[in-house]
Formats: sequence, structure tokens, C-alpha cells
Amino acid sequence: MSGEITHIFWSFGLFIVMLFVIGLYCVLMTYNLVRALIGLEILIKGVTLLIIVAGYVSGHIALAQSLVITLIVIEVVVMTVAVGIVFGIRHYNESLDTRAIEKLKG
Repeated sequence: MSGEITHIFWSFGLFIVMLFVIGLYCVLMTYNLVRALIGLEILIKGVTLLIIVAGYVSGHIALAQSLVITLIVIEVVVMTVAVGIVFGIRHYNESLDTRAIEKLKG
């Protein structure tokens, strides 16, 4: 690896790790379903950036771009279904709090 590519990889790598940490924190530490979806979206954006950087470093930019476009399409479908489920839970439960949903089970 040349010096420029190494510098780009580590600077973007630090940003990718920060996105993963923020996304995981948002998914695991919140009780609000919308915030959990936002955290999942942040995680997916981190994966997208990781694929782009890996494609640039390895020299397979076209493959990375095609994988990212496929990931974006899958992400849109998953988020659409997840938002529909969250709206259904909100309509049925009158709350987006996961603790209130757990109380309904018992």
C-alpha cells in the first residue's frame, strides 16, 4: 500500500468505527422503536462506507459500487417494512416504547 492509500484507509476506518459505535449504541440502549431504526440506518451507512473504502483500497471500485447499490436497494426495502411494523405497533399499542410492548405480552 502506498502512503496515500494507507492514510485514506485509516482516516475513513476511524469514521467507520465511530459510525458502528454510534449505531450500536442507538440500537441497544434505546427503548424507542424509531430511534432503534435510526441506529440501524446508521449501522448500514457504516457498512456502505466500509465497502466503498475497501473497493478503493483494493482497486475494485466497480465491484464496490455495484455492491453498494445492491445494499441501498435492500436497505430501502427493509426500512420500509420495519417502519410499517413500527406504525402498526404504534396503532395497536399507542406507544413506541419497547417496555410497554413487553407489558402487553404478560
